[in-house]
Amino acid sequence: MVPFTPIDLEHWPRREYFEHYTAHVPCTYAITVQVDVTSIAAHGVRLYPAMLYALTTIVNRHEEFRTAQREDGQLGVYASMHPCYTVFHKDTETFSSIWTEYHPSFPDFLAAYEADLATYGNCQGLMGKPDVPENNFPVSMLPWRTFQGFELHLPKSDHYFVPIFTMGRTFAQDGRTLLPLSIQVHHGVCDGFHVCRFVEELEQLIQETF
Repeated sequence: MVPFTPIDLEHWPRREYFEHYTAHVPCTYAITVQVDVTSIAAHGVRLYPAMLYALTTIVNRHEEFRTAQREDGQLGVYASMHPCYTVFHKDTETFSSIWTEYHPSFPDFLAAYEADLATYGNCQGLMGKPDVPENNFPVSMLPWRTFQGFELHLPKSDHYFVPIFTMGRTFAQDGRTLLPLSIQVHHGVCDGFHVCRFVEELEQLIQETF
């Protein structure tokens, strides 16, 4: 059983905001930022696994990015999350999603990522790796183009509370390497403050790790 702590709505500080943005004004929003990944590029580290590790590390620091609603309707917070990310198939021009168990150590996570990619990377179909854990969040990448804005339109996302991340192609600016990153969240569990703190901690982690 995946560790999951139910939220006591009666005593939850976000109750009023949660009810407003789920029942009265259902609202998700996305922000696109340009993340400084100069240290990743400078040290020759593979960008995709490095960013998967960095994103998951910050997701696992904060409850607002681990809040979810289970199929039985219970709202709560997972103890930890794992990235479920897309891989592209050039032969069919389609993609598959695979997931990798999170490890706090980047070398350990990278080894797990490489093992999953070797085993499942060429598997066709929407889900390339089976047995996706319920405590996952989606990540995708558009390495062909950079972008200034990206937003998903999810008409049935009223109770989808985990974050969604989309990355683009890196570009050079003022001696730095920047990565477009779209962060899509549900306003019921996550405000602008939380997203801005996420980005700040993400860039700090990248600089300290790579």
